[in-house]
Amino acid sequence: MIDYTQFQNKKVVFHTLGCKLNFAETSAIAQQLINNGFTKVRPGEQADVCIVNTCSVTDTADRKGRQAIHRLVREYPNALMVVTGCYAQLKPNEIAQIKGVDIVLGANEKFDLPLFISQHEKLKTAEIHTTKINQVKVFQPTCSRDDRTRHFLKVQDGCDYYCTYCTIPFARGRSRSATVAQTVKIAEEAIEQGAKEIVLTGVNIGDFGSGSNESFFDLLRALDTINREVRFRISSIEPNLLTDEIIDYVANSHHIMPHFHIPLQSGTNEVLQLMRRKYNRELFTQKVERINKLMPDAFIGVDMIVGVRGETNELFEQSVQFIESLNISQLHVFTYSERAGTKMLEINYSVNLTERKRRSDILHKLSDKKLEAFYESQIGKEQVVLWESKRKGENMTGFTRNYIHIEKLFDKKSVNSLETIHLSKWNVDHSALTIKQ
Repeated sequence: MIDYTQFQNKKVVFHTLGCKLNFAETSAIAQQLINNGFTKVRPGEQADVCIVNTCSVTDTADRKGRQAIHRLVREYPNALMVVTGCYAQLKPNEIAQIKGVDIVLGANEKFDLPLFISQHEKLKTAEIHTTKINQVKVFQPTCSRDDRTRHFLKVQDGCDYYCTYCTIPFARGRSRSATVAQTVKIAEEAIEQGAKEIVLTGVNIGDFGSGSNESFFDLLRALDTINREVRFRISSIEPNLLTDEIIDYVANSHHIMPHFHIPLQSGTNEVLQLMRRKYNRELFTQKVERINKLMPDAFIGVDMIVGVRGETNELFEQSVQFIESLNISQLHVFTYSERAGTKMLEINYSVNLTERKRRSDILHKLSDKKLEAFYESQIGKEQVVLWESKRKGENMTGFTRNYIHIEKLFDKKSVNSLETIHLSKWNVDHSALTIKQ
């Protein structure tokens, strides 16, 4: 039994790196500790426990994790230093060697923090508590609010795909989720607390309900029946799991926004096969064209990875040409990073770092071109915007249903409210559109 009275008046500070899924999980961990007597403090304030939730999607993420831990150890020399997240699951011994770290928790242990920090003071040698990833089966649905107005609802975790470049399955385990009813309940609780927009997030959300008789489509239909003023956005969803029935349903939905984030990763079938992706570019084209036909104003963001092993200059050029041909809104460009234990390391052809950067720069410029064209196409149209609490000088910002970034003079009464507006010209720094007064 844990003596929870020991946590009364204890202060905890959090530092989260990586994806929105990590932020949602940190929020759940924080709430658990608060419920058990802890007080959450802001960065820089004195704390008894410091918890670092790490990312490990690339070598750069690992390095940023180490840098953050070193900095936080210096900032909180007397706090119990706890490190969890993907980096902690993949390389616990590496983290345990960092001076000042006390406890390293894996994917299965991070939601049992009170158990591991009970009775602990600073330790001379770090303790490691991890479970082999193939034994991790627990799913913890969570919902967090960012520093604006959006909420992020974790609907799924893990991945069964094992793409050759990716370590996520080794860090988060097999695909798993709660039931539709359980997930809807959490969404309803967030709405009761004031949520006007909820982003559905996870590792592979289209795989929701894997192993059960429920599906991601079932979840969307259930959320769409909530009789409240709320918007839902679908985060990244695999092209092969973005079914035509989902696209058709979103086209006629009031609650689910015309906003898609679809990972392509490469514009050539040769590289997609090297990556062991579960689709080809013809399927991807079909999905984009269907969205364009049913929702001409829909925002379509696309993930791309440049410089993977086996991607020759010729294949990269073909990939660029394919992207140019697609009617999409923006690219999210990632530079390939070698990851230990992945099958891609078995491919001999390697792209040097200078060339990887060159390719990244090309796609970033193409992304800017696509995004500007999409914004230009929306000027003069009527949209509904959700105003956020974040200020930008004298202005406030918000996003339309189709994810257009909007600015207007700050009005406190508008925060977390929906407003029908007409899109006008670009703002001063060309980062958002303004509204017609």
